[in-house]
Amino acid sequence: MGLQKKYLKSKPVGKVTFRLPQEAASNATAVNLVGEFNSWDKTALPMTKLKSGEFKVTIDLPVGRQYSFRYLISRPDGRVWENDWAADKYETCTFSGAENSVLVL
Repeated sequence: MGLQKKYLKSKPVGKVTFRLPQEAASNATAVNLVGEFNSWDKTALPMTKLKSGEFKVTIDLPVGRQYSFRYLISRPDGRVWENDWAADKYETCTFSGAENSVLVL
């Protein structure tokens, strides 16, 4: 798992690649990246499944901020939320009481 960050020299934007490893996504039929950057829309950022079994998506985000996020994993037996094991930090969600992953740019 992991977050890869690349900062653009031409503008205050970070290109961030989110990866969910095969171990975390076992039996997944789909994975969506859900967070503050897409108003917690459960369908806005579908991740691509790679031959290795991991899921990946790259997005551009403004730097100088932090963003809460989670992965929504769809499986034949239902959907589950997963945090990024390599997040910059974690914070408790005021609505659900669950922990969210946090990306710091």
